[in-house]
Amino acid sequence: MDENCIKDFPFVIEQLDPKENEEISENIRGYKTEFIRIGPKKYFIMKKYASVAEAIYNLPPKPEDTFVITYPKSGTTLTQELVWLICNNLDYKTAASTILNKRFPFLEASAFVSVKVSEDNEDVVKNRLTTKTIENITEMPSPRFIKSHAPLSLLPPSLLENSKVVYMMRDPRDVAVSYYHHHKLIKMMKPDQEFKPFWNYFISNNMFWTPYFEHVLEAWKKRKHPNMLFLIYEEVTKDLPGAVRRVADFFGKTLSDEQVCRLVDHLSFDNFKKNKSVNMESLQQSGVFTIEGAFVREGKSGGWREYFDEEMTAQADECVATFHG
Repeated sequence: MDENCIKDFPFVIEQLDPKENEEISENIRGYKTEFIRIGPKKYFIMKKYASVAEAIYNLPPKPEDTFVITYPKSGTTLTQELVWLICNNLDYKTAASTILNKRFPFLEASAFVSVKVSEDNEDVVKNRLTTKTIENITEMPSPRFIKSHAPLSLLPPSLLENSKVVYMMRDPRDVAVSYYHHHKLIKMMKPDQEFKPFWNYFISNNMFWTPYFEHVLEAWKKRKHPNMLFLIYEEVTKDLPGAVRRVADFFGKTLSDEQVCRLVDHLSFDNFKKNKSVNMESLQQSGVFTIEGAFVREGKSGGWREYFDEEMTAQADECVATFHG
């Protein structure tokens, strides 16, 4: 297995054995993709991430920065919108007129999104998709709002000492179901792929940013740091007014009951699904993403029960038990 280190990046990057790589890419995606594993925890990701790993790790965090970090499909979009509005004095007008990707760029996007610009989608790509490079994000004026799916260990080591971090975790069973639909949504998976094989790749740490529990545990261990707010999706959705107040307190903001009620209504699932600035509707219409279905799908907790058989439930229980103890 090939191994190599990048200058100013402390972790070994391993390329998968060709046979393993072929099995994973063909069985899940139906087309060839090259993957790598990074560091002692063997985080699994596309090979292209190696081209930005050093720049991400060495990004200089600023005191005015706010990072939202999640494992994918853990309530990321909800968290971004909530954080951005609280930090920007509930500026609903700007939030409605400016796509979330522009207000809150995705740190690793340039490693995943490759967009061909045509006359039909040029305006969308340049003005609304805004897949910023690391250099673009570095040059953004403060305050910067940045989204990442990378684990804390692959982000700047001084991040928590300099910047605010909001981490959201979600039940891994619902994460896996949502991630499965997301892969189908953007056609990164064979259209006839069933959920069970996807789940098996997820729990065997052969899905983007797995191992899931290591990702969460890195943030959980830092949950008492004054610059870290650790949220749990099921608790947030069960008591959204309470979550709004908790986030406001974290950022030193005071909201009236009326302001809390309006923000809760704005973030409610029915309104969120219709919100064009967060649901990627413009990208679907432009053809930038090949999408079938809704980007904001269901958002409910416990939906995994419709997909798991007894064997999968036992596997999940074992994983959760290991995490807790």
